[in-house]
Amino acid sequence: MWQTLLTPVDLYCERTGPGLWAEPTNALSNLAFIAAGLWGVLEVRRHKTGTFAQVLAWWVVAIGIGSTIFHTFATRGTIWADILPIASFTLAYTLFNLRRFLGMEWGKAIVVFVVFYTVAGLITFAVPDWLRQASNGTTGYLPPFLALAFFGAWVTVSGNRAGWYNLAGSAIFVVSVICRMIDPMVCGSFPLGTHFLWHIFNGLMLGVLLAAAARYGELRE
Repeated sequence: MWQTLLTPVDLYCERTGPGLWAEPTNALSNLAFIAAGLWGVLEVRRHKTGTFAQVLAWWVVAIGIGSTIFHTFATRGTIWADILPIASFTLAYTLFNLRRFLGMEWGKAIVVFVVFYTVAGLITFAVPDWLRQASNGTTGYLPPFLALAFFGAWVTVSGNRAGWYNLAGSAIFVVSVICRMIDPMVCGSFPLGTHFLWHIFNGLMLGVLLAAAARYGELRE
């Protein structure tokens, strides 16, 4: 088991070997997440939006740290330090949308949450293999994109300006996904690759989402 977890992986254009510092640009570009998260902490404290919003901001810092660990020690084990913070933040931010932006009680919020991710999961599962391969695995990020677009529209219609931030985040996410998708396609002409842009645009996107949480995420009575 431990041998499997320590097996090196080579997933991105910049990495040319199993060395410790083989993806310096991909690793350093994770500073975008850390900067966005720390800025979010300050914004939440300035607007006094509460613990839930501040936890989300620190979560973004954790995303940056986890991704840095993976791009520095690229193994089958450290990949989970990259995946789990991102996946769990997506779920937590969806609950934040339901509770704070839409003002739902916990019971209704949980029902909507489960139904949405069941549908999103089925849609993602239905994506054909050829499209998964052609998109460099980016179809796996379909649920968070659908969440930003769907709940962004819902929150906007409800009259909360945070919805526009979600929609802006979904637009930025499209750009970042394109950068991730084309990374292996540009290796021949641009050995650095474009995965570092995935980090930078996602850092910007998460900063936008944290701005919404800080400014419009006050607890409704």
